[in-house]
Amino acid sequence: MSASSTTPHPGAAGGTRRRRRGPRTWLAALPLLAFTGLCFGIPLGAIAFGAVTTTDPVRGTTALTGEHLARSLQGPYLGSLVGSVQLSALTALLGGVLGVLIAQAVVTSRSTALRSATLTASGVLANFGGVPLAFAFIATAGISGVLTRLADLGSLGWNLYSFTGLTVVYLYFLTPLMVLVIAPALDGLRPQWREAAANSGATGRQFWRRVGLPVLAPSLLGGFVLLFGTAFAAHATAAALVGGSVPLVTLKIADALAGNVLTGQENVALALGLDMILIAGLVMAVYLPLQRRSARWLR
Repeated sequence: MSASSTTPHPGAAGGTRRRRRGPRTWLAALPLLAFTGLCFGIPLGAIAFGAVTTTDPVRGTTALTGEHLARSLQGPYLGSLVGSVQLSALTALLGGVLGVLIAQAVVTSRSTALRSATLTASGVLANFGGVPLAFAFIATAGISGVLTRLADLGSLGWNLYSFTGLTVVYLYFLTPLMVLVIAPALDGLRPQWREAAANSGATGRQFWRRVGLPVLAPSLLGGFVLLFGTAFAAHATAAALVGGSVPLVTLKIADALAGNVLTGQENVALALGLDMILIAGLVMAVYLPLQRRSARWLR
């Protein structure tokens, strides 16, 4: 009998070990999967069920229908979806650019105290939102705000309770979020790459065009997608600040559920929520592969 027939193949042994680890891995993940199913699966199922069904108030029977989904894509509901997408895209773009500039200045700085203070402040400000943030801006830059009076912003046409004002407020927490997201990627740009480019006669602009930006592209796009999703799902800040003056899908959902405009629109609100989930799913479908790709480059 030959040695090859008696010696187990390393690949086969490795494959056996991997096969044996599989069930254990799934068993270890069961609590997380159960928690995810309870917290996300059940609400998602309830939203989807309510969005595609209607109940007869007299007979109490339930039937499938596409009326709610169709109505959610018409008239003011469609306008609110478009408004949310426009606001999210604009604030994600501006917040991404500002966040990259701030993060680059911090990463290239030799001051450890500046880096620590900036990242700490970014971690705090990125989670400062909702009604407290709206009231802070009202007291600062509202009609009778301190900054509005000192700088006479009213004569310049400034209006906090508008699309522009809401954009500025969203940048307050989106820009620090971008700093936190992109700073590790900027740290991953190895100094040897810049030195090699300089030794090859490349200028700083050529380095960023040929090396820096291509490597950072997945992280930049991933950060943009993350900021877009954060702005798209924000509700409390806009509700406290602009009410219904700016068409946003989260505000339309709240109005439909509360019956502020029309009664009996709860299923339309669920349909709008399903539309948001589909858009968020598309956003995450783009975000996750980009993050995996950037992780391979920046290890």
